Amino acid sequence: MILTPLPLTPDRDLPGPLLTELTALYAAHRDFFALSGDFPDPDDIRPHQVAATLVEEAVLPGTEVLLARSEGRLVGIAITLARHPDPADPDPWIGFLMVAAELRRRGHGRRLATLVEDRLRASGHAAVRLAVLDANPRGLAFWTALGYEVIDRRGDRHRDRPCAVLRKTLRTPRPAARIAVLDPEGSVFLFRYDNAEVGVHWALPGGGLDPGESPREGALRELAEETGWTDLEPGPLLCTWEHDFTRFDIPVRQHEHIYVSHGPRREPTGPHLAAAHAQDGILTWRWWTRRELAAEPEPVWPPGLARLLDELD
Repeated sequence: MILTPLPLTPDRDLPGPLLTELTALYAAHRDFFALSGDFPDPDDIRPHQVAATLVEEAVLPGTEVLLARSEGRLVGIAITLARHPDPADPDPWIGFLMVAAELRRRGHGRRLATLVEDRLRASGHAAVRLAVLDANPRGLAFWTALGYEVIDRRGDRHRDRPCAVLRKTLRTPRPAARIAVLDPEGSVFLFRYDNAEVGVHWALPGGGLDPGESPREGALRELAEETGWTDLEPGPLLCTWEHDFTRFDIPVRQHEHIYVSHGPRREPTGPHLAAAHAQDGILTWRWWTRRELAAEPEPVWPPGLARLLDELD
């Protein structure tokens, strides 16, 4: 699926073939437009009405009308606003999002929403908002399933109908890798971190990948930087998982590959460890027995690490 801005002719009109596609897209969503009231007769949506609606949106400053295509076929449309007319709302908005009716429940809506979020993130935005009418529970379920949270309730701009305002932080994706180092008795080495967003937690040595670096290469490099150990190799893949946190004031969604390695029980060593630990928010470290790890007196990343290691054994 690719996104392209709505093309307008020099006299601010829509090309005929495109207007035919868009009218069919809109007409197939009779129930939604009966709810929204965007057209006088939702059972008889005309091309000139669709054209007038989209052109009106497209010429507004800071507004983008985006067409979604897959294999050359129009599969959806989205409209974004650089910011809401209310100065109290600092974030951009998704004003409209729709996929072809015959393609619903196949992941196209989720994909389209993700592409719109990626576009806003690339423009430097840290969050996005939207509104859903209270009379549209399916729409609310769709957006909350994508991680949007209700932050306010108010009347909509045109008819003052009750609606929910939702917001989502646009996190930067970050690939990463870690290594679970096990000593001869099966204890595992963990660092204790303090993070501004998620607080205190324990995690394995590791971190973000450099450009072009494989997860195994990154895990090995991070292990050496954080412990000084250079004589270990990543073994089997234990798991992959994703989690959210804030890194250097940037909201991040980190996708981690976690490997297992066996080595002697020892302390981290090296002249630059203190500086590296301070930069990464590492408070301390220790070896955990499997029984201690299973108790998890403080959060451990990844969750259920003791169980994962037991299953690997």
